[in-house]
Amino acid sequence: MPARTLMIQGTTSDAGKSTLVTGLCRFLIRRGIRVMPFKPQNMALNSAVTVDGGEIGRSQAVQALACGIEPHTDMNPILLKPNSNTGSQVIVLGHSIGNMDAAAYHRFKPRALSVVLEAHSRVAASCDCVLVEGAGSPAEINLRDGDIANMGFAEAVDCPVILVADIDRGGVFAHLVGTLALLSDSERRRVVGLVINRFRGDIALLQPGLDWLERETGKPVLGVLPYLQGLHIEAEDSLSQGTQGVAASGERILRVIAPALPRLSNHTDFDPLRLHPQVEFQLVPAGQPIPPADLIVLPGSKNVRDDLGWLRANGWEAAIDRHLRYGGRLIGICGGFQMLGRQLHDPLGLESAAGSTPGLGLLDMETTLDAHKQLERRQGWLASGHAAVTGYEIHMGVSTGPALDRPAIRLADGNEGAVSADDQVLGSYLHGLFDHPEACLALLHWAGLPDAVPVDYPALREAHIERLANLIEENLDITRIADWLPD
Repeated sequence: MPARTLMIQGTTSDAGKSTLVTGLCRFLIRRGIRVMPFKPQNMALNSAVTVDGGEIGRSQAVQALACGIEPHTDMNPILLKPNSNTGSQVIVLGHSIGNMDAAAYHRFKPRALSVVLEAHSRVAASCDCVLVEGAGSPAEINLRDGDIANMGFAEAVDCPVILVADIDRGGVFAHLVGTLALLSDSERRRVVGLVINRFRGDIALLQPGLDWLERETGKPVLGVLPYLQGLHIEAEDSLSQGTQGVAASGERILRVIAPALPRLSNHTDFDPLRLHPQVEFQLVPAGQPIPPADLIVLPGSKNVRDDLGWLRANGWEAAIDRHLRYGGRLIGICGGFQMLGRQLHDPLGLESAAGSTPGLGLLDMETTLDAHKQLERRQGWLASGHAAVTGYEIHMGVSTGPALDRPAIRLADGNEGAVSADDQVLGSYLHGLFDHPEACLALLHWAGLPDAVPVDYPALREAHIERLANLIEENLDITRIADWLPD
């Protein structure tokens, strides 16, 4: 018997779809139900490498973790990674098929739908329940034709839909009623319940609104999820601008900053820093003064040459030179690592117009982009000691030069990354560089925090997933939801 499928859609982006699916995944696993996550189409610059050597959205990888299984490309068959305001790299079943603008992708959608439906069939054949996450809002009128991300998918597989809205941003009743009003009759009938997310305050004061909502829409309110202060579930694309360290009195705080690049990718690399009690982390947007710091991190980028131009236009090159003159440390990850070299070459025009751009010249190497994308999970240890490192590579480009003779990381099959001769600059292709507790501790020591305390980021992430599952159990009408789930 094929698995039951239940879809979570949102009235807006960041309404809580990813969070609700993650919590439901863990809740169902606790009850012995074999569940798998699925997202037909994802647009995100945060991604992860799967067990079958492909690439999917980060949220589906976290949801797989909540299910206690390895992420697989079938869980997110179509991934769009924007590299300009009008175009994206298109990832199909984990691998890039090239760049498309909006018009070209619209023409591609019929083929994309067949890929999505085949992937869903494979997922459904291997579990009891498929929890599907929508994208954006189903009421985006300009995207309705050929939709594969929301109601178009739900109609194709004939599954029920729960609609979630975020009350913290205001206008939650308008969001829910307006979204339902913009759906077709068949789509509206498909919505089996409503969930309100991120509520603060006395639920009794909200009850008259909930009663009105049920009368107005004819849809049951399945639950109101409270705002959980400090809840951390790895984000798909929404950026947290910063955190304030909360070290005990007298303890040193390490100040870490990173540029908010226009095409910043895999900003989840910063999550272990955001959660560390002795780290004050700040993501610095355009137009904001660049503050003094102990450590600067140049993050990954989906358009390295253009983002390097943005860095220069916003004063970062001079700020980095000054930072290093005064003894600061600098880490470049993936695209940020490529920026540290002498030249960046894109002869095929894979990310932007074909050509070359001078790098920051801080490491003696050059990088040439090519059509092959490196997708690998990695394990090793920091070359400066024996701290374990785990991570994954997702990049197009090969770096060569003398700088690589001083590697940052030693892997089972060779060396990776580079460290400058003065030990102030470190570059690596590994996303998740700070994830392993040993690596994070060693890198914080290197950056100037000798008394850094160890923080187990994977354990913290697991604790937050458990906390989220508890929230689901306590605040959703599980009996009603069970009508659309396996026994």
